[in-house]
Amino acid sequence: MHPTGPAGAADVPAALEAAEGATTGVAGGELRREFTLWSAFAFAFAFISPIVALYGIFSLAITTAGPSFWWNFFLVFGGQFLVALVFAELVSRWPLEGSVYQWSRRLVGPRYGWFAGWAYAWTLVIAMVTVCLGAAGFVANIAGRNGAGAGTLVTIAVVILALGTVANLIGRRVLKILMTASIVAEIIGSVGLGLWLLVFHREQSFSVLFDGAGSGPSAGQAVTTAPFLLAMAFVGFSFVGFESAGNIAEEVREPHRNLPRAVLASLTLVAAVVLVASLGIILAIPDLGAATSGSDADPVYSTLVHQLGVGMTTPIEVLFVIGFLASFLALQTAASRVVWAYARDRALPGHRHLARLSEGQRLPVTAIVVTSLVGLVILLCSTVATDVYASMISFSAGGFYVAFLFPVLGSLWARRRGTWRPGVWTLGRWALPIGIAAAVWTVFQFLNIAWPRALAEQRWMDFSFWIVLGVLLVVGAVLVPRRPGTGPDEVSPPLPADEPAPPAGQA
Repeated sequence: MHPTGPAGAADVPAALEAAEGATTGVAGGELRREFTLWSAFAFAFAFISPIVALYGIFSLAITTAGPSFWWNFFLVFGGQFLVALVFAELVSRWPLEGSVYQWSRRLVGPRYGWFAGWAYAWTLVIAMVTVCLGAAGFVANIAGRNGAGAGTLVTIAVVILALGTVANLIGRRVLKILMTASIVAEIIGSVGLGLWLLVFHREQSFSVLFDGAGSGPSAGQAVTTAPFLLAMAFVGFSFVGFESAGNIAEEVREPHRNLPRAVLASLTLVAAVVLVASLGIILAIPDLGAATSGSDADPVYSTLVHQLGVGMTTPIEVLFVIGFLASFLALQTAASRVVWAYARDRALPGHRHLARLSEGQRLPVTAIVVTSLVGLVILLCSTVATDVYASMISFSAGGFYVAFLFPVLGSLWARRRGTWRPGVWTLGRWALPIGIAAAVWTVFQFLNIAWPRALAEQRWMDFSFWIVLGVLLVVGAVLVPRRPGTGPDEVSPPLPADEPAPPAGQA
């Protein structure tokens, strides 16, 4: 891996190395380059969020596979790091707003890219709603409503959605402040808490990490069984979002160099934090049987109350809420930028309105509001089904892997055709084997997540991923332009003047 490309590769273009306060010109307005390397890293870190990555799936994973689910963090991180390496190359070559959409479009073609972005945008919105629901549980606990019903949680989630949208509309300064606050919350609420529990409140031996435990579906089973694979599907939700730095690419200074670093560093640090925090929580659980059987619906909360008392648990849960809120803001920002990138290419209905930027802050206000309204509709619809949170986790995770498949496979296709040219940051001779391994991992994990399993009381919910995916494909087939982003409608930022244009079919 090299920070600079081979001889002949373009150096960092001056046009995209905008100085502080400079802008990047596009049809429909100009985006401000106000984000630094730190901002891009903090954005991706908050998007993934160790708090969300761990506490959002903890009860689902431990009731599925017992404490042995912990090993999945290593496995999923390893697979996702391969994908992150591929994406680091792509974002260095094409640091454009919309990441997955833009990369796929230029690797294979406009229609291919359109469907990649379509899957990605819907995944971001559904993940946004999922994070709101996850945060609602902690808000309910703080308010003394532990074990609140679905209606209460949805109401709280709607309030979180509204407040988060307002914060996103205020401007990038608020976003940067909350991203930094999120990192502080993560350090205290994840690393600090995990180490404290591990040192002073350990109730279980390390041997429980090798066994299913309690009376749940994983009791007495080895880590290679079906429950372990199901837990891997849930853990798949923990390590997505590292690509999100590419969604704000045109708002980042020196994107060709800074964004690959942000992608890789955010994923690596999140994995380290999650491993420590989850180990501390697992080994501090006082009643492991209740946690694995599901009779303790919120083992994180009950463990914290048992070990630290209610007085200390409440401020820790406030930190959790900060982490969830920051993750929501990053998700909504990413979703709105994908929608805006589509609109800039005139590839969506109503593109003239969606591509508009606000005065002063130059934010895609209409796109932000639209993602909020779509999220609100999904939240309200979620009240008609039981066990919807597990299904939304599953769909969000699966949706990310579907979206990831487009650029991962597209990069292999471009190399096979001989049309790939590296950017500033390149994997060199390791690019092909890493790309193949990333493709194998992504296909495997997608099938593992999407495989119908008995997760809900309503049997049809077990097929919800395929139902939603089918509906989105049908709607997408209706909405996709005949020639998306081509001809006179080609309004994406041109490649830098000192970079050779890609061959026909890649533009």
